[in-house]
Amino acid sequence: MGSGNANNSFLTVVAKNFDVLAGPLVALVYPLYASIKAIESGSRADDQQWLTYWVLYSLITIFELSFAKVLEWFPIWSYAKLFFTCWLVLPQFNGATYVYKNFIRPFYMNPQATTSTIWYIPKKIPSFKKQDDVLSAAERYIEENGTDAFQRLIRKADTEAKARRKHYMIFEEDEKYH
Repeated sequence: MGSGNANNSFLTVVAKNFDVLAGPLVALVYPLYASIKAIESGSRADDQQWLTYWVLYSLITIFELSFAKVLEWFPIWSYAKLFFTCWLVLPQFNGATYVYKNFIRPFYMNPQATTSTIWYIPKKIPSFKKQDDVLSAAERYIEENGTDAFQRLIRKADTEAKARRKHYMIFEEDEKYH
């Protein structure tokens, strides 16, 4: 009878501390293993998944450290964090990739559009100090949008430049006669 009671109390302790036991396995051990595999593979997709996961894990950790006293009032926080971490980590869901594609990438690629709804930030005019800056920007654009989109962009810029030159020529002729 004593061993049955001991098994029952062991299971009770495990059930009550499931988040404490599973949390490090899900949040650290498996991602560490998968990250090493990603480094060794040639795939860019798994690199994105795990780099994004570690960024999100860092943000969650900073959030927890910043709001530790408030989170103590929410007993389900550790379970919510565990479920969210599972969603981020498990390959069936690829939550980290989803967060990257739908939230981080749009913000990173166009911070003006995502922040303009919150407050006004004046648009900066890009300035290229070196020729390499222009080439790097062109390479990134081609990588993200393809060569056809880049060629359309060049044609559009050329058409606009011709229109401006034509406008200035007309303006200069008008100035001569006044």
